Amino acid sequence: MSAPPKKRDPRMGLRTSATLATVFVILGQAFFGFEQAVAQVFVCVLTGYACALFFEWVDAKANGDVPGYAGGGFKKLVDWLLSAHMTSITLSFLLYYNRQLWVAAFTVALAIGSKYLFRVPLNGRLQHFMNPSNFGIVVVLSTFKWVGVLPWGWTINLHGSWDWIVPLIIMGLGLRLNLLFTGRLPLVAAWLGTFILQAAFRSWRMDTPLVGQLVVLTGITMVLFTLYMITDPQTSPSRPRSQIMFGAGVAVAYSILFDLHLQYTMFYAVTAVCAIRGISLWVASIRQSAPQPLATMAAAAGSISQPAQVAQ
Repeated sequence: MSAPPKKRDPRMGLRTSATLATVFVILGQAFFGFEQAVAQVFVCVLTGYACALFFEWVDAKANGDVPGYAGGGFKKLVDWLLSAHMTSITLSFLLYYNRQLWVAAFTVALAIGSKYLFRVPLNGRLQHFMNPSNFGIVVVLSTFKWVGVLPWGWTINLHGSWDWIVPLIIMGLGLRLNLLFTGRLPLVAAWLGTFILQAAFRSWRMDTPLVGQLVVLTGITMVLFTLYMITDPQTSPSRPRSQIMFGAGVAVAYSILFDLHLQYTMFYAVTAVCAIRGISLWVASIRQSAPQPLATMAAAAGSISQPAQVAQ
């Protein structure tokens, strides 16, 4: 009789994501042609570590609890910092801060802080619902108009077949990550399927080639967004049906904002859907905590009958 399959350590998914992002940044700076300064990477990562440790300490102090990084030695500290590392290193290359390193630090602080600001009760504990990287990006893009995304800024030194090989490698690793660890392939399928359907509709309505509507899916930006950003297990639903609704919702929001000519549409779309999901979770938690009418009536009836029994 064969032994049951060994359950995967959920921390391995985060370790894998953080490792892949770090390797991507190292290769990008060394070979791919990243135009972002190396100093931008160090500023973002160090700011992320400092903010995560400080915010966690303040939150634990306010709630009379122990910080999440305490009590497990150096290994626990490293594992606990992986989430902040992933957010920070992602923001170090997703945006071009125009040599303003303080804005890079500000973006990371916003992203890390959103984990403590936007929380709802879920499964007996407080859970953040806003995608941290997207939140930081949206706030900074809305506030500082000279901050932007360089679509060519990650593979400017790659030519020929490498223009296809690198995105395919990133896509393969992302599919493996979501298949083995995050379980978010239904979300990915719903997002891509709804995006393609809406692209076909726009192509028919505007009488333009369908390829022109779909070419955006072939860039590294969209590959990273599809397989590594919207599939964040902490800010996306786990049940397949909810994943499909979430992924399709992002695509619908993308289409609406696209028709409104809003730049950097995908980041705003995820932030909007995360906000709607957070509100729905908050309303659901209020309904669960509210006393049920039947239970209240039963308790009242019991309190009335007890004195009557004593009198008899």
